[in-house]
Amino acid sequence: MKSATILRLTGPLVVSFWLRSAFAWVDTFFAAELEDLEQVPGLGDASIAAIGLALPFEFLTIACWVGSSNGLTTRLAAAMGAGESDRVAQLKSASVRIIWVLCAAFLAMAAAIWWLSPHVLEDPLLARQFQLYGTILIGGSALTSFWAILPDSIVKAHQDTRGTMWAGLLSTFTNVIMNTIFVFVFGWGIIGIAASTVLSRVFSLAYAWQRAAGHERRRLEECAAPRPGRFEQPVRAILALAIPGALTYLLMSVESLAVLGLIANLPPAEQAVSLLAAWSIFDRALRFLLMPGIACSVALLPLVARDSGKGDFEQIQLELRTAERAGWIYSLAIVLPMVLLGGPWLAQVLSDTPETRQFARDGMPWVFLGVLVSIPFFLARSTFDGLQRPRPGLIASTIRAFLLFIPGMAVGYTVAVAAGFSPMHGLGAGACFGLLGGSLLIRNWIGRQLGELAAEQNPREAVV
Repeated sequence: MKSATILRLTGPLVVSFWLRSAFAWVDTFFAAELEDLEQVPGLGDASIAAIGLALPFEFLTIACWVGSSNGLTTRLAAAMGAGESDRVAQLKSASVRIIWVLCAAFLAMAAAIWWLSPHVLEDPLLARQFQLYGTILIGGSALTSFWAILPDSIVKAHQDTRGTMWAGLLSTFTNVIMNTIFVFVFGWGIIGIAASTVLSRVFSLAYAWQRAAGHERRRLEECAAPRPGRFEQPVRAILALAIPGALTYLLMSVESLAVLGLIANLPPAEQAVSLLAAWSIFDRALRFLLMPGIACSVALLPLVARDSGKGDFEQIQLELRTAERAGWIYSLAIVLPMVLLGGPWLAQVLSDTPETRQFARDGMPWVFLGVLVSIPFFLARSTFDGLQRPRPGLIASTIRAFLLFIPGMAVGYTVAVAAGFSPMHGLGAGACFGLLGGSLLIRNWIGRQLGELAAEQNPREAVV
């Protein structure tokens, strides 16, 4: 009798992902203390809102980082497995060219944030906090994060996932230490919060380079007779795998930007700041509680690739169903109690004004529903990638963003305000509508695909 292995492989990833996500709250917690530290009314909410405004740009950074890293890792692993040292050298050189382009693009983006923030945002305090935080964070990412693409890809190509985990954890712990020093000792405020996030990545970058150099030194020593082989266009070879994955993350950034643009221009300006701060809390909570589902989707990818190579589509169906059931149990048994019991406390701790606290409390029930309806989307998209069919995931992400999520948010807000409900209820309902629609679309799609593949292998196989 067949048994699923997805949960056993997911466990270590959940621990790693959750720890990293937990420390992503660091900036928000420190920002909440700025009003008391600097004695500026509204500074805490404005700082939290500024961090929320920076999230789409962080997503853009992650999209380019993950796409480039995954494409490079795949090519490096294949070349190393074949003993083609010339191709490995080509890929390293090509990745450096890609990194330089990314650095230039994001430095230009940081400059745009600096010059445009005072003209786009109506609230002057919010504009100033976002100008400082966004410029340092995005510009710093260009100088630190992107240079980790090459060593991180080398480490993963050598199947040293433990090294990847330690590099990430090193960055998170140093971020906490430097945040404490910069904010409470030096009194640098939002500048210190952003600078600590950027500088903490230097330590993980140094560790990743050291780990990668060791792996490559051993590989070259053991590769006595390398095989010939070269790419005609190594940059294109990387981008052919990197672009589909990056575009999926970019669409998530578009979703966030659209929501923030909607909220930031709502009258009156005071309510817009409170809504932005509350949405930032909602967004952070949703992403944090989604980490186990994302970790499960990451573990599902190699399983699907392995089983599809064997033609065992029945096993893929079993792994997918097991992962989905685990997601339902996790949402009901863990997420729901955490949101109901811890949500009001979180809103109280991270908010400075009664209005922001109320908006944040209104958004908490929607966090549970958001997690529940989002997990199938990540699992189904990962299954498509494992089948080496990334296009359906990209199409589903596009439909979700432009036809479901963004319109749902606008309609939800408009209806809620017209009916006299909290605008956060409208935003939360609109978000969940878009997430649910995207999950239903791609889950039905992968179900039919697996059913057809199973039927080709064995006409008696049932559709998922």
